[in-house]
Amino acid sequence: MLSQKMIRSCLVEMQRLFPQAKGELQWDSPFHLLVAVILSAQATDVSVNKVTPELFIAYPTPESLSVAPLEEIEEKIRTIGLYKSKAKHLKEMATKLFKEYDSVVPADKSLLRTFPGVGPKTANVVAGEAFKIPGIAVDTHVNRVSKRLKFIKESASVGEVEEKLMHALPKDEWVKDHHTMIFFGRYHCTAKKPKCVACPLLTLCDFGKNYLLNQK
Repeated sequence: MLSQKMIRSCLVEMQRLFPQAKGELQWDSPFHLLVAVILSAQATDVSVNKVTPELFIAYPTPESLSVAPLEEIEEKIRTIGLYKSKAKHLKEMATKLFKEYDSVVPADKSLLRTFPGVGPKTANVVAGEAFKIPGIAVDTHVNRVSKRLKFIKESASVGEVEEKLMHALPKDEWVKDHHTMIFFGRYHCTAKKPKCVACPLLTLCDFGKNYLLNQK
């Protein structure tokens, strides 16, 4: 496994590739950010951004979403994977937010995680993006990059990856590093056909070396 110093060095190289890395979900309020992140589970940001403009117009507040017919919500998000369960989560989340929190999205991650459809990743994203609270959201890209570069063992859980990164990286850079790793995994160290031949971290990456050998 790489040392903390080497993990930080890897992030520097990733930032050189993606100096403008940032969240790509489109939103106009903490409530709509929460909606978008719930929808983004096992879906691309591009696909989410295609449905949210109409969704946000139809349901500008938690109250309006809470009273919407479930079938109507499903129809507006049916192009998103797992749309039936996500529609149910959105309606339940909005109901809880309206009735228990006066429609104000809490900044506290532990409170966010009590909402339907909200896990550690979603709570970290909402807290970091909407409220600038440090956190590292481990999505599929962060998880893949961390294991390919041996920041942590292959069998590590998502929680263990999060703990490892938080321990290795400066707290005031967690949100920035999270976005950098997502961009690196989404556009460079991709699940299929990664750009290993042009990777500045190839000398550290056994996965990349083996991948290139197998391409010959």
